[in-house]
Amino acid sequence: MNVMVSTLNAKYIHTSLSIRYLKAAAQPEYDVKMREFTINDPALSIASSIYEEAPDVVGFSCYIWNIEETIPVLSILKKVMPHVVIVLGGPEVSYDSDYWMDRIQEVDIIVRGEGEQTFKKVLNAVEANTPLHSIPGLTFRDQGEVHETGPSPKFPLNEIPSPFRFEEDQKDLSKRITYVETSRGCPFTCQFCLSSIEFGVRYFDIERMKDEITYLMDHGAKTIKFLDRTFNINRKYALEMFDFLIHNHRPGTVFQFEITADIMRPEVLTFINENAPAGLFRFEIGVQSTNDQTNELIKRKQNFKKLERTITMVREGGKVVQHLDLIAGLPEEDYTSFRQTFNDVFRMKPEELQLGFLKMLRGTGLRRDAHKWEYEFMDHSPYEMLSNHVLSFSEVTAIKRVEDILEKYWNKHFMDHTVHYVTNEVFESPFDFFQSFGEYWHDKKWNKIGHQLTDLFNRLYEFIQIKAPQHIEVVKGLMNLDYYGNFNQKPRTTWHQDDWSKQEKQQMYNEIWDNLNHKERFTKRDLHKHSMIDPVPFHVHHYLKTGKIVNHSDLLVAYYSPNEKQMQFLSASPKSNSYTI
Repeated sequence: MNVMVSTLNAKYIHTSLSIRYLKAAAQPEYDVKMREFTINDPALSIASSIYEEAPDVVGFSCYIWNIEETIPVLSILKKVMPHVVIVLGGPEVSYDSDYWMDRIQEVDIIVRGEGEQTFKKVLNAVEANTPLHSIPGLTFRDQGEVHETGPSPKFPLNEIPSPFRFEEDQKDLSKRITYVETSRGCPFTCQFCLSSIEFGVRYFDIERMKDEITYLMDHGAKTIKFLDRTFNINRKYALEMFDFLIHNHRPGTVFQFEITADIMRPEVLTFINENAPAGLFRFEIGVQSTNDQTNELIKRKQNFKKLERTITMVREGGKVVQHLDLIAGLPEEDYTSFRQTFNDVFRMKPEELQLGFLKMLRGTGLRRDAHKWEYEFMDHSPYEMLSNHVLSFSEVTAIKRVEDILEKYWNKHFMDHTVHYVTNEVFESPFDFFQSFGEYWHDKKWNKIGHQLTDLFNRLYEFIQIKAPQHIEVVKGLMNLDYYGNFNQKPRTTWHQDDWSKQEKQQMYNEIWDNLNHKERFTKRDLHKHSMIDPVPFHVHHYLKTGKIVNHSDLLVAYYSPNEKQMQFLSASPKSNSYTI
């Protein structure tokens, strides 16, 4: 019997752990083929690729990000291969399975919940042409009628064969994200999350996981992301794994974890700060809301003081990249409350802050109780909330403009110096800057056109000129600092118009050269050829050292070393004759 498992990933760099589990579990009786596509691939192209393999059974792993793109593929397949058995599985179809059987008539079988053992039983039944009624965890068609069996029992995770050692995966390990999990389940009951439905946490044997990760690194894996909902719930397990990765990682490898920050013990963070190489670990931390009433309603226990302690220790340690998540649209979180949540979290200055919107996922408590808060949400995936009784659709739309500017001007890190200053000194709060600029961006209809790096600088400059002209000279100086810092080689041009004459520029270069220390490092011609110069209204050297703006006429000189392929700032203050590099 020819069996295939497939899925549509969000991006090419992603990989599907689920279909690899299914392939591993089906062996040795079935040599399952794996085919991965993306949600951007045309349905006809995907169906054609599958058709060429002529499968008897094809299974699709379904999530909120791919279900709507998967449905047209199923329609085409059933038309051109009427006898193929189509099996769906994954979190998106594990709940409301009757709805999916009614909506997608091409589907023959839905595997609910964990599918490794169930899928193999389905293959055995299909090959032997025996009834499916005795297999738990299924919703299926039989003689035109839909039947549902009871839930499938949980099983020890170590019974699942390794999903990581397929020869066909080796060539792409260095190019794509590799997903692993050391556990399944979550001890918390957050009502917006599917993990709240399952009780208890089960673990893979830690020695097995060390061996799996070693294999992946030995075969080129560079980015390994742990899918555990709360990696640090078992402190002993987490600390042992952190220690193993610190002492056994390969150069260039990065490990990503979802952690619950307020239960992270300080001694674990101290261990990481003292022993881990910078950049080896990346933490994703779901803050979601700092509103106590909201957190109580969604059954999310969170100690903000301890959470802040963890985030601060990680930031000050300088070893781990932090990605923090917020969710707009949670119960009783109105616009004013969300503004406070945003400001509470932004002031902790995470490397990335993701502003998401509540998804009313099938099977969750919030979707079940949506009427209590008068939620309106999208009928189809991703089921994003549109409004509730304290947050109007217009306010949701306004927050989306905050999200857009946050992504462009903070998470991309093109203008860190500028955004720090603007959010601290120009606007009442960080949220007010992102909101005001988002509205301005929308009014200018910049959301309808693309942008280059220089456009980002010019648009922010225009906005500050109008909204806070008294700050424009300092902002321009910081923007120059940011712009030149984005390059390792001298850019062909700057982001703004240079009004100096050649004679004025030559005079500045001469003055800089006459007062420059360490001239043995480069020649005067090198200085001309490999540097950019701009006047700034603050002392550059003092700012770079302390982060404080001191009013002082200065020259900003960005020198791009042709040999070292890196940029260095030269502080040149004509009034004090302080030239240091």
